[in-house]
Parts: sequence; C-alpha cells; structure tokens
Amino acid sequence: MVTHLVLLRGINVSGHNMIKMEALKQLLENMGFQNVQTYIQSGNVFVDAEEEHGATVGFKIKQEIFKEMGLEVPTVVISKSDLEACFANNPFLKEKELDTKKLYVAFISKELNSSHLNDLKMSQFKPDEVHIDSSRIYIKYAVGAGKTRFDQKYIEKKLNVTATIRNWNTVTALLNMYNI
Repeated sequence: MVTHLVLLRGINVSGHNMIKMEALKQLLENMGFQNVQTYIQSGNVFVDAEEEHGATVGFKIKQEIFKEMGLEVPTVVISKSDLEACFANNPFLKEKELDTKKLYVAFISKELNSSHLNDLKMSQFKPDEVHIDSSRIYIKYAVGAGKTRFDQKYIEKKLNVTATIRNWNTVTALLNMYNI
C-alpha cells in the first residue's frame, strides 16, 4: 500500500463545488481506498492505495467525483517525498522575520523549470515574489492572497497546467499528518 495526498482544486470555495468531507470520504472508501483521512474543508485527503502512481490515483478520483457528484474537480497528487522536498527547497524559509501567513505553495500537475518563470511575467505582480522548484511554485504575497491577481487561475492559464494553492500553515499540517 502507498499513501497518497490528493489535493482537490476549487472545492468548497465561495459556495462553489460544494463537497462535504464525509461524503468525499465515503466515495473514496467505496472506490476501494483505505485509511481515508481528510484535512479541513478545502480538499486535502490522504488515501492508501495499491496503485503506486499518484497521477493514476488522481485521475480515478477526478472521474469518480464527476460520475457520482457531477463536479469537474481537478486533482494534484503529492507523495511524502514531494512534500518533504517542498520544505527542504522553499527559499523563503531562510528569510528572517518571515510572515508565514503570506507564504503559499502552488502544487503543479507537471514538472517545471526555471524558464517557466518568464512565462509568468512576474514583474506585473511586484512586490509579490515567486520561486519555481520542480512541480511547485513558492509564493510570497506582499499583502495577502486575497489582494493579488497572481492566483491559481492565472498560473494555469500561463503555464497550461493544473495548479492548486495551499497556504504554508496547511502545507505544514499536511506534512505532519504524513508523518503520523
């Protein structure tokens, strides 16, 4: 069995794509996943599966949510090693007096490289800052996530990917859950 962290994009936000976590848990258990555990209402769920490939797990879950609930919900699946690398490689964590409430991570559905930074045209979002590492974009918002146009929709459009953003406190909690 392999434990996968499945991040569902865009559920339970401003009354859209509403999925109760208990209903999601039941749906995933009915699919055969074991040890299903959700974290808060924004679509973070751990599942144990025989399938090793996260992309396959995410695709099956996306298909089943559409079939059973009629909702188009993109997924990004994160392994424990991916989440550990997220902590090891976040350049903003080296800053003194960092306000983690302004720190976010966009998890991306495919590998990125430094040339993708040009595609994001970050100069128009100053003083927000970003750093790309593999399939993650580390974001430090100058004011806050609610006051910027640099969001998941923008990232998806510019890079032609599926992206889902989590704040640093959620990322920290998810890593702690992986370690339990």
